[in-house]
Amino acid sequence: MECGEPVEQVAIRPGMSVNELVVQLSRAGAYNGGALARAADIYERMLRDPETVKFFGLAGAMVPAGMGKIVSDLISAGHIDILVSTGANLTHDIIEALGCRHYHGSSACSDIELRHEEINRIYDVFLPNDAFITFEQFIQESLALLDPVATYPIGELLSLLGRRLDRGILATAAQNGIPVYCPAVADSMIGLQCWLYSQSGKISVDAFLDMKALLDACFCAKRAGVLAVGGGVPKNFILQSMLMTPNGFTYAVQLTGDRPDLGGLSGATLDEARSWGKITEEAAAVTVYGDATITLPVLVAAVLERMAQ
Repeated sequence: MECGEPVEQVAIRPGMSVNELVVQLSRAGAYNGGALARAADIYERMLRDPETVKFFGLAGAMVPAGMGKIVSDLISAGHIDILVSTGANLTHDIIEALGCRHYHGSSACSDIELRHEEINRIYDVFLPNDAFITFEQFIQESLALLDPVATYPIGELLSLLGRRLDRGILATAAQNGIPVYCPAVADSMIGLQCWLYSQSGKISVDAFLDMKALLDACFCAKRAGVLAVGGGVPKNFILQSMLMTPNGFTYAVQLTGDRPDLGGLSGATLDEARSWGKITEEAAAVTVYGDATITLPVLVAAVLERMAQ
């Protein structure tokens, strides 16, 4: 077996841009720094391809960690055609859009004391219970606007919520006509609020109604690309959408902190997805292992810098 190109030593200088740093990582080409550099190349190709339908998967507690505006800005820039998210991220997106805030906290604290003070902890982020009071009022008022005899797709329910907000992921998606899918919405505070409303009102939501528009987009796509932040339901929902079609994803980037050897989907490599036909045999694909609160902003900043040139 022959050796490849030699590893170049990374050169750091004051004032260098994010993209210049990523290019330096590509010269080294090793470990997850090298994978991040390859991800930037693939993501740039995906965004520049006018015939590619661009999927974005959002899992993990990214909005509480301050990553939500990256997603809404990508929607505004036309870099996301279809968004699939966990219900938790959309819950926190609504909370932020309503003017409530997440706060710097600490993982080294007394969770029992936090419970008594009605503060919820997401690792080192704190969220007071008061935010959920505001959230509940908003959701209950929104659900009252639904036609009690109609059955809604989850995506339409989320669009309604987005139209009643003036900022954030759901608001930006609604303003730009971008569909947001959340197949596990029941696994979130949004789902709990829908259940609460159903105890005295009438609400009918059918998750299968989302599938027609999603699969139509997959069948019609000449090419498809995905940037998956984390794994779980959003990643699988996106990748499995191609199983019903003769197509597969042409571009795929995954940012995850999970290991592949445990067999879970969140850590599974994108190469594994080739065996299922979810991505094509020739697809440009890479998995970057690391904290997505680091890899996502670096990746997006580098590629947006390239797109602006």
